[in-house]
Amino acid sequence: MVEKNNNHYGAEQIQVLEGLEPVRKRPGMYIGSTGERGLHQLVYEVVDNSIDEALAGICDTIYVTINEDNSLVVEDNGRGIPIEKNEKTGKSTLETVLTVLHAGGKFDNDAYKVSGGLHGVGVSCVNALSDYLIAEVKWNGKIYRQKYSKGITQTDVECIGNTNKSGTTIQFLPDSTIFEKVDFNYTTIKHRMRELAFLNKGIKIILEDKRNNVRDEFHYEGGIKEFVHYLNNKKNPIHEEIIYAEGEKEKVIVELSIQYTDSYSESIYSFVNNINTIEGGTHLVGFKTALTRAMNDYAKKNNLIKENDLSITGEDIREGITAVLSIKIPNPQFEGQTKTKLGNSEVRGIVDNITGEAINIYCEENPKIAKLIIEKTLRAARARDAARKARDLARRKNVLDSMALPGKLADCSERDPELCEIYIVEGNSAGGSAKEGRDRRTQAILPLRGKILNVEKSRLDRILNSEEIKNMITAFGCGIGEDFNIQKLRYGKIIIMTDADVDGAHIRTLLLTFFYRYMPELIREGHIYAAQPPLYRVKKGKFEEYVYSDEELNKVLNEIGRDNKYEIQRYKGLGEMDPVQLWDTTMNPADRILLKINEEDIMEADETFSMLMGDKVAPRREFIEQNAKYVKNLDI
Repeated sequence: MVEKNNNHYGAEQIQVLEGLEPVRKRPGMYIGSTGERGLHQLVYEVVDNSIDEALAGICDTIYVTINEDNSLVVEDNGRGIPIEKNEKTGKSTLETVLTVLHAGGKFDNDAYKVSGGLHGVGVSCVNALSDYLIAEVKWNGKIYRQKYSKGITQTDVECIGNTNKSGTTIQFLPDSTIFEKVDFNYTTIKHRMRELAFLNKGIKIILEDKRNNVRDEFHYEGGIKEFVHYLNNKKNPIHEEIIYAEGEKEKVIVELSIQYTDSYSESIYSFVNNINTIEGGTHLVGFKTALTRAMNDYAKKNNLIKENDLSITGEDIREGITAVLSIKIPNPQFEGQTKTKLGNSEVRGIVDNITGEAINIYCEENPKIAKLIIEKTLRAARARDAARKARDLARRKNVLDSMALPGKLADCSERDPELCEIYIVEGNSAGGSAKEGRDRRTQAILPLRGKILNVEKSRLDRILNSEEIKNMITAFGCGIGEDFNIQKLRYGKIIIMTDADVDGAHIRTLLLTFFYRYMPELIREGHIYAAQPPLYRVKKGKFEEYVYSDEELNKVLNEIGRDNKYEIQRYKGLGEMDPVQLWDTTMNPADRILLKINEEDIMEADETFSMLMGDKVAPRREFIEQNAKYVKNLDI
């Protein structure tokens, strides 16, 4: 149980910054979008208020419930929003918080020393974008309730009973005239609630979905130490004990947790006030700098690096690392395209100091593990050197030069990358059809011979010796690793086009693993797509239609009449289509279906690629057993 403090929290601590009127007119400005991401932002804004209470040491339990009517309830055992009259608005504090944008205790440093929330628009924005919202507050021995609709107050603050508890309950139903869809995704909310429980050790978050009768409880006394264990549950750690440290300096609280695995990629997740800083920032720079310095110093001091050994870089030291860095800071300054890059200059030195000290102590107390990490780092350095030599050789041979494009590439004539797209096609047969059927002005074709190397199990030096991967790197023009430069990308769209069978799915996964591990910017910037070829062709007399799913097939058959003669062709591979059919169904920009590959959840993506393509068999088997029932259109 978190001990409650007696900080006074009243009407005078609620500061009013601006009005609420623009929210319904331009919702995207306040919650990012009116799609699924914006819909779930409503949930996070309400939950963030409860987390702020937890950060202040007031709240230890949060209930999040999705009701059968798709309304959502967030209940906490914090202080409860005050119902006293606010002098600046003339309304109760509760009504002020719910009807005035940016009105809340988090703007007063005496009420909240640290506050989370990415957008920080508060529960008033949720109110404005909800068909209805009901606020219930347990405060000063009473239970109060007030109702709203589309941000407009519907009732006075009513006292409906007595209580010996405290806390706030918010129930809201998103406005279907604002959002593209109003069905909450349980898995999406579940991931964020788990993440918040990891980042705020001791907090208990109970998530329930009454639509499907599912329930999860998240409670981690170990905090981010348990977070790293969770992230590595499908990997092979080279040491069991988590390297952990926490410290506070100049009101900045720093927590870090580290474990090395035998993988070849680094997985570092940084957070500021529970916000995932996907673009990094000064805290991450401080962490990386200290880690590199401390490991190098320890290795030299203990003669683990010989005179003729290569110098080890930060990239070498981070190979195989899984780390979570979480800081809490009173006034974060965010920068970057998505406002998720920390800019506070003083934080770098603070994180550097705490990280460096923690690594030094751990290595001194655990010399065997420190030696294992240094040995892995030296292997990474040698592989990096081999990769560098391979790249140097490639440059000398002009292999990476645009004048020496792969022989198998059928390039397009257009030179503006924004207008160009390249199809990565499975097999020479489909490649031939694609080359004949394409728009030669804007569409390039690169056929693959068989399955590419599984990069999850390979270092960069081996990857650069793979002929198929070298062809892709050369064709794209943006380089890889140290040479990567997205400005040199030759195609605005990179489209994976594989057969709709097991082999095609495997090739697609191998390609996505390569992009995710070695060219993640292409995914983040929206350049990677998957083509969606049809599964069937239905023909009846002069009627002919291509369909892309079993559901769509049944719909078409019902429309044309099942009692009449019709012909169904099941496409098992792209090679079964002639050039005209491939163009009509899969490549014509006017009619094709493309699936855009995005990085909605970095941690889930990392876990999935490790599980599907890594060395551990048990998690892969479990995944297959759990998901086999969802497989459709499987050709073996």
